Amino acid sequence: MAVITRYIVVRNGVELDKVFDVKKEADAYDRMLDAAENLAAFIKKGDLQIDLDAKTVEEISIYLAKNAPEVTLILRGIKPATRSDAKIETPADPVPVEDKKATAKKPKSKQKKK
Repeated sequence: MAVITRYIVVRNGVELDKVFDVKKEADAYDRMLDAAENLAAFIKKGDLQIDLDAKTVEEISIYLAKNAPEVTLILRGIKPATRSDAKIETPADPVPVEDKKATAKKPKSKQKKK
């Protein structure tokens, strides 16, 4: 028989559907929900000229909280890297280590001019 530990996030006395195997992940999710809750309160008390329903505010605040590192960069005035910006350069035809030694340029010997 095996014993499995599961972590469930409880908010306002209600268990959420999300179950975690790692406590650190459950804590991170709980912190993200705390941030989303604070963002939702901030949005609701703002002087917005548009009416947003509660579901929309919740979705926006959760999206912003999930993407907190990028949002923080944007608020600092830094453009976050997008997936298309981050290019990983890979050689078209990788050369094995042994062949790299053979193809390395040999230093030219100095020739004496007459």
